[in-house]
Amino acid sequence: MTDDTPQVETTEQAQGASIDALALAQAEIAELKDKLLRTLADMENLRRRTERDVKDARDYAVTGFARDLLAVGDNFERALTAIPAELAANDTAKPLIDGVNMTGRELLKVLEKHGVRKVEPQGQKFDPNLHQAMFEIPNPDVVAGTVMQVLQSGFVIGDRVLRPALVGVAKGGPKAAPAPVAPETSASVDKTV
Repeated sequence: MTDDTPQVETTEQAQGASIDALALAQAEIAELKDKLLRTLADMENLRRRTERDVKDARDYAVTGFARDLLAVGDNFERALTAIPAELAANDTAKPLIDGVNMTGRELLKVLEKHGVRKVEPQGQKFDPNLHQAMFEIPNPDVVAGTVMQVLQSGFVIGDRVLRPALVGVAKGGPKAAPAPVAPETSASVDKTV
């Protein structure tokens, strides 16, 4: 009978070893599955980030070039404002003036075609994201913070500011209407007697 005991122990040891091996294999499978899922998630994030980068590159590729062209547009505007009234009325100079004016408008159309839009802040509320205040204009009749004078037009490309508008802002007028405040809830009211 002593011969049966070692064989039973060996069978139990073999079963225990196979259970340990099975548990080890299952743990390794779980670890590999986790690594696979993380790799798939990383690849999906990389794909999305790459798509976003490609879209940004496409949308904002002309930023530097457009910024350089804005100086050309500014010079067209300066040229038109520098023309004396007598010369503007002269029939000989009129075609030249019209040509400069048309060229400036065409430049703006080309910029708009590529996603660059002009910011027209005259009469609007000052927005520090789109405008740069150069000075304040005392005027008690205009709401404080209203753009009263535009020194240089601003431009945006997509949702980014290409160049802020240089503006003069009203000072001293009535305050802008405050934003509506949410009514108090019953929970915030003190009910002590």
